[in-house]
Amino acid sequence: MSLVTVHDKTFCTYLTEKDIQARIVQMAEAINKDYQGKKPLFIGILNGAFMFASDLFKHLTIEAEITFIKLASYKGMKSTGNVVTSIGLDHDLYGRDVVIIEDIIDTGKTLHKFLPQLDHQQPASLKIAVLLHKPEALQHPLNIDYVGFSIPNKFVVGFGLDYNGLGRNLKEIYQLDGNNE
Repeated sequence: MSLVTVHDKTFCTYLTEKDIQARIVQMAEAINKDYQGKKPLFIGILNGAFMFASDLFKHLTIEAEITFIKLASYKGMKSTGNVVTSIGLDHDLYGRDVVIIEDIIDTGKTLHKFLPQLDHQQPASLKIAVLLHKPEALQHPLNIDYVGFSIPNKFVVGFGLDYNGLGRNLKEIYQLDGNNE
């Protein structure tokens, strides 16, 4: 187990790069099967999902498009409760199969606020692929179709996830060390 320090907090290894990549391949295989013969549009939620979206997309064998939207609800280690849209969606979703790619779902508030905006555009289908899910923290029920890992309600960094802007570049996912809480 290795430790990293991000800002003023110490984090320990939670998921290795090997485990993350193996799970992403499994998720891509399921998506390839479910969308065979279709051409879905994947919408990655920035900033956190960029690494997950990139690696997932590399393993898709179906015809697919990808775009990104920037939504945010975190400041430091806590959700602000407000969802801010910084970069908007510029694709017509009418009649399209859409897959949201999210790095982490904890309270579910971000997607709870965002999904009605997508539903309003009448996609043929709308599914969610998430790398990390915190079932204990969920406050807004969501139908999550593809889950990488269900994790405890602890703060994590790495593989796109940050703590006040830092830590996204780590290849593994690190959990807040018990001595920092």
